[in-house]
Amino acid sequence: MKIICIGRNYTDHIAELQNERPDEPVIFLKPDSAVLLKKQPFFIPEFSNDVHYEVELLVRINKIGKHIQKKFAHKYYDEIGLGIDFTARDLQTKLKDKGLPWEKAKGFDGSAVIGEKWIEKSHFKDLNDIGFELEKNGKLVQQGRSSHMLWKIDEIIEYISQYFTLKIGDVIFTGTPAGVGPVAINDQLSGFIEDQQIFSIQVK
Repeated sequence: MKIICIGRNYTDHIAELQNERPDEPVIFLKPDSAVLLKKQPFFIPEFSNDVHYEVELLVRINKIGKHIQKKFAHKYYDEIGLGIDFTARDLQTKLKDKGLPWEKAKGFDGSAVIGEKWIEKSHFKDLNDIGFELEKNGKLVQQGRSSHMLWKIDEIIEYISQYFTLKIGDVIFTGTPAGVGPVAINDQLSGFIEDQQIFSIQVK
């Protein structure tokens, strides 16, 4: 299973981190060892003092594809999920300043939360206007809609498949809206698509 992530896909989040708006999707990968095990808490790694949550809509690929055209991309997924791309922001900043890859800041163990619940895409009236949010300790901290993506789901699949063969079970993290922030020990993070809770995890 590959975990393929899209960075800088929401204008407000780009501004929030004072990043440059990209001309094409920013892609990075997480190893399968980054997936947080079911019913396990998220442990803040020892090498970071500033780990941030980033809630994102997820897509799970259901058949093998390469060089997928946008008009056919909808055939390669049936479900929408929700997850968190945990980021060691302090480490990421150091790596970016040196022009180095982000993997240590993005792909460490437990850094990819994949909600256990997936929603059939037929449930949604418009896949390009799905609402989602993240609560920290019961307080809303992130809220987004897929309509605000710079690149929509089918465009993302088309782009990724130019470079990587998509296989059954691969998960795409589609990017995070504004509102990212740090986590602390004993925080409780709960993610929702529309009114449905998709995950709830504790930080240790």
